[in-house]
Amino acid sequence: MSTEAQPDISKMIFRGTNRQLGRHISVTPQNSTNRHLCYGRIILNASHPSASFETGTHEAALICLKGQATVKTSGKSFELGQYDSIYIPRGEKVEVRTASEVDIAEFSSDVEHTYPLQFVPIGDVKKDPTLSFAAGTPGNSRVVNICIGKNVDAGRLLLGFTVSEPGNWTSWPPHEHAEMLEEMYVYFDMPHPAYGIQLVYNETDYPEMLTAVRDGDAVLIPSGYHPNVSVPWHRITFLWAMAAHREKEYRKFGVVNVQPDFGQHGNPLAPSQK
Repeated sequence: MSTEAQPDISKMIFRGTNRQLGRHISVTPQNSTNRHLCYGRIILNASHPSASFETGTHEAALICLKGQATVKTSGKSFELGQYDSIYIPRGEKVEVRTASEVDIAEFSSDVEHTYPLQFVPIGDVKKDPTLSFAAGTPGNSRVVNICIGKNVDAGRLLLGFTVSEPGNWTSWPPHEHAEMLEEMYVYFDMPHPAYGIQLVYNETDYPEMLTAVRDGDAVLIPSGYHPNVSVPWHRITFLWAMAAHREKEYRKFGVVNVQPDFGQHGNPLAPSQK
């Protein structure tokens, strides 16, 4: 068995982060294994139609998972629909308001510099084959969507989502990028009884994590390989967010180390490098 110190699993998985109305931050460096990345949800409806906050020393990114909302910041107003996203620089006030209902995932990270505000419609992502593409082969095929990537000037944050077919593996072949980036997955649009199995490991024989994941669960990946698999008849769908350990310098998507045993299959994220 590995003699290396094992991470605190209670700081690597956060269950049911989509259960509270309003704006709630579930993950910060203070309560998790993350060094930079924070995550929360903004869930609004007719009884709780708005939420306001300030980015402070953090850059932030919002992605709309369901519904519609108006986001006001930097003296501008943006209409977010499903899978639209927005990058918000540090030092800004933000108001989110809905006339119906909305579910928004919020990610942020500390940065030293200020980068420009940018709205990213999902339609623009889908038109770019380096931002939205099919990856993998039968049994591990999925569609990767990069919402906040090379299309956005930012300091640490990278953000997108992956959708697979029922019973498929994703994040396959297993890969890691711990020297450059910390990462987390947030599972969504997986209604009961759907679930998946998430692994996080540096050694195959002794995984740091092997657990069932369901809608609203967040899994942190401070290091190691991190494949997952959905159960038959139900797809697996998750947000992925990363924060670069070195601002700007390490903010690169798709630069990964594939687990040597599976290296002959190449890097499935190569389309993003074109």
